[in-house]
Amino acid sequence: MADTVAQFEHVISICRDLFVKKLKDYGASWRILRPQSLTDQIFIKAKRIRSIETKGESKIDEGIRSEFIGIVNYGIIGLIQLHLGYADTEDISNDEALALYDKYMTETKTLMYAKNHDYDEAWRSMRISSYTDLILTKVCRTKQIEDNEGKTLVSEGIDANYMDMINYSLFGLIKIEYGEQDD
Repeated sequence: MADTVAQFEHVISICRDLFVKKLKDYGASWRILRPQSLTDQIFIKAKRIRSIETKGESKIDEGIRSEFIGIVNYGIIGLIQLHLGYADTEDISNDEALALYDKYMTETKTLMYAKNHDYDEAWRSMRISSYTDLILTKVCRTKQIEDNEGKTLVSEGIDANYMDMINYSLFGLIKIEYGEQDD
């Protein structure tokens, strides 16, 4: 499990590093995005991953790795937006945005470590393409919950779906970063 934690921390640091750099470039301009727009952005990224997996090639000089990173970061932004609500302007500092990123990544990571324990690292035997399909399924579920104004009868909410999308993306990044082959 120690290796697993180190791998997760490594890929999370890659995602966080990009988030920090984008904060310096753009500030917290994403504060204007409604959660539905974030769900659609994650959908676009997951569809591109699936397209590359299906076609076996990419005509843009970025592969699926960058899209998984994007899903992680947009998922964290989604969790922040669910908590704060969207704004009409950038209403938080970069330091506040980073503190919120760390808070929601910690919550997501805690959930993932608990599930990883209970499922005995079953994700390692899964194909990266299955992570893609599961992310797309979670996006569809999230869109339905959004259409239902956030109400569910027996299912987990939007926040849990965002956390699952983040964690499936982290699984994919670990397999890409560490060269683990699909089983």
